[in-house]
Amino acid sequence: MAGRGEFGVEARGVTRSFGSVQALGGLDITVPYGQVTALVGPNGAGKTTLLLILATLLAPDAGLVRIAGHDVRQSPAEARDALGWMPDTFGVYDQLTVDEYLAFFADAYGLPKQERPRRVRALLSLVHLEDRLGQPVHALSRGQKQRLGMARALVHRPRVLLLDEPASGLDPRSRIELRDLLRSLAADGAAILVSSHILSELEEIADRVVLVDNGRTAGDHAMADLTGAEARVRWRLRSLDPGLLTTTLARVLDGQAGLEATADLPGGAEVGPLTEVGAAALLAELVAADVPVTGLAPAGSALESAYLAMTENRR
Repeated sequence: MAGRGEFGVEARGVTRSFGSVQALGGLDITVPYGQVTALVGPNGAGKTTLLLILATLLAPDAGLVRIAGHDVRQSPAEARDALGWMPDTFGVYDQLTVDEYLAFFADAYGLPKQERPRRVRALLSLVHLEDRLGQPVHALSRGQKQRLGMARALVHRPRVLLLDEPASGLDPRSRIELRDLLRSLAADGAAILVSSHILSELEEIADRVVLVDNGRTAGDHAMADLTGAEARVRWRLRSLDPGLLTTTLARVLDGQAGLEATADLPGGAEVGPLTEVGAAALLAELVAADVPVTGLAPAGSALESAYLAMTENRR
C-alpha cells in the first residue's frame, strides 16, 4: 500500500485564514505509512481546517501539502485517488439501501463493474453491517451510519486515511472493532490520521501523536515515549485515614518543585506529575510514615497530561 516517499501525508508551513481570523499559522505535520497518527488539540486549534485542506476540500493560503507524494495544488485528482476521507459529520442518501450507497461510491471511484458487488459485501462485513444488506440507510442508527461512513472511506482501498472523530456515536464494542480495524489497516501499510477528543482510546490506537494549538504544531511524540515508564502523570491515592494522608503528603512534598497535591477527594488525594519510579518512592514514604494506603493508580493518562500542559493557558 505504500506510495511514493516515506509519508502518506506531508504538510509544511501550512497557513489558512478566514478574513481576519487565522485558523492555521504555519502548521507542520507528517503521517508515516504503516502507522496511526493521532491529531489532538482543543476546539478552535485548527484540526478541522487542516483535515479539510488535506482532503483537498479547502485550499491553503501558503505551505506545502502532499498526499501519497502528490502535491494537492498541482495534482489534486491523484491526491484524492490515494486518500479516504471520513468527516465528523457527513450526509447519507437515505433513499438508498446500504449496498446501493456503497456501490454508488464504488462507481464514483471507477471500480470495475464486475468487482463492485464483491467489494460492497466485503466492506459491509468489515464494518459488521452485513446483516443490513438491502436495508435502507435511513433505518440505520447513528453508530451504524458512522460504520457505513468508514466503509465508504475504504471503498477504493486508499493508501491514506483521514478520520475526524470516527468513534462518535459508536457503542463500546464498535469502538473496540474500530480500533482493531485501524491497527490492521496500519499493519497493511496505510498511513492513518485520526482526530479525536477521546484521548484514552487514542492511546490504544495511535503510534504517534501530533499536538496542535492556535493553528500551529505544539508537539510531536511517539506514543511509546508518552506512555512508557518515564511518563509523568498524576496519581490517585486512597487511604483508610484521609486526614493523615493529606498531612503526610504536605510534609513529604514540601519543597519539591513541580509537584502538586489535591486533597479534596473522597477517601484520598491526587499528586503529581510523577513517573512510575517516583510514584513507587512516594508510596514507600507514606507506608514508612504509617499511612494506611489502600490504593495507588494513575489518575489520568500521559496523553491527557501532555494535552493539559499544552492548554494550561486556557484556564
